[in-house]
Amino acid sequence: MPTRSLLIATASSVGALVLLVVVGVWWGQTLLIPPLAASMSLVTAASATPLGQPRNVIGGQLASAVTGFLVLYAGGANKWSAAVAGGLSVGVMLVLRMTHSPAAATAVIVALTDPAPAPFLGLLAVGSLLLVTVGVVAARAARQPYPVYWW
Repeated sequence: MPTRSLLIATASSVGALVLLVVVGVWWGQTLLIPPLAASMSLVTAASATPLGQPRNVIGGQLASAVTGFLVLYAGGANKWSAAVAGGLSVGVMLVLRMTHSPAAATAVIVALTDPAPAPFLGLLAVGSLLLVTVGVVAARAARQPYPVYWW
């Protein structure tokens, strides 16, 4: 990777995740940092792959969260539900053609922590959009194509 691209990817990742923390603290929810940090790595370091495309980042995260909530309501907040939610989210993403591996962790977080659905989904949507937006800006600065496709 050229030095310029490496520096832009690193700086944009740090900037996006710091912004995510600011938004998360404002919303009273910081549990999304781990899966969205992994998402940002795909947006910046694997931006040409399907896993890093906006549809997969945003759609995969939201589909996995909804899957996590459905499993949570069926089985309660526990490690067994978390395991089932993580696994089922992979199948849901495959069916929807929105595979995004970090999103499986989002389903696990939902099934373990029982967050309030509306704030959690709102923050997840905002956070995912923020990562994609920063990824687009960073790619332009690095003179690299991103996204390869939107939908």
